[in-house]
Amino acid sequence: MPQPPTTLRPVPLAPEISLHLADHATGLFDASGGEFRSDDPPPFWAFVWAGGQSLARFLLDRPELVAGHRVLDLATGSGIAAIAAARAGAAEVVATDLDPAAVAAARRNAAANQVTLLEELSARPDVLLAGDVFYSPSAAAAMTAQLRAARREGTEVLVGDPGRGYFPDRLFKRVAEYAVPVPVALEETELLTTGIWRMR
Repeated sequence: MPQPPTTLRPVPLAPEISLHLADHATGLFDASGGEFRSDDPPPFWAFVWAGGQSLARFLLDRPELVAGHRVLDLATGSGIAAIAAARAGAAEVVATDLDPAAVAAARRNAAANQVTLLEELSARPDVLLAGDVFYSPSAAAAMTAQLRAARREGTEVLVGDPGRGYFPDRLFKRVAEYAVPVPVALEETELLTTGIWRMR
């Protein structure tokens, strides 16, 4: 899939962080001529989603949650939550994604913010982050299983979610909420109320 042109600019809810992002008027499938092919994922990494923005704001305001800890950011996209964790003093941060282009984008964005994302953690994560990961039934099922497994091992699990249809809220307690500025071309609204949720 062709990659959209990006510009380095501050994130609306966390302006301490700048990311290489697609234009505000660009939609997710614009670079592909409006087509989606499952073997060629859309460039989720070229946008800063509400869940990731909220996680970033939450961690920057509460650095004690990750300072000195090992942090894993699942389905990292642009890498914003991972970058915020690193900025907040995490000892080790790894960003993973099914799309190799997203991992590359997260590392590029980390470099732009003078932080480093590692290839792997030295031991299991103390904190697991996931922003905007419950966007389809299959993604939600896979992510729920992974998050529950991590929680059973004692990992703190924090999720940023703006009320996507497949979010299993019964498994979580909301600990914060933000009105997040988002591109209309992406979300069909200018503000998206987004919760930070801690897995029970």
